[in-house]
Amino acid sequence: MVFNRITIDPQKMAGVPCIRDLRMPVATVVAMVAEGMSDKEILDAHPELEREDIREALRYAAEAVKERALPLKSA
Repeated sequence: MVFNRITIDPQKMAGVPCIRDLRMPVATVVAMVAEGMSDKEILDAHPELEREDIREALRYAAEAVKERALPLKSA
């Protein structure tokens, strides 16, 4: 999978995956979605972002989770 809107630069944000060199970590965007913010609310709060940035951040996070197991509480 290719991510055109996600950048990783060791000289910026300690190499944390960001949206288009904006110093906006992918994790921050994903957290806003997880907290229930709508695309409109996110874009209003961060006008430098575009709707496709949000979609690609979610796709990137989904791919990242596939690569490792996370501890879950058993039922």
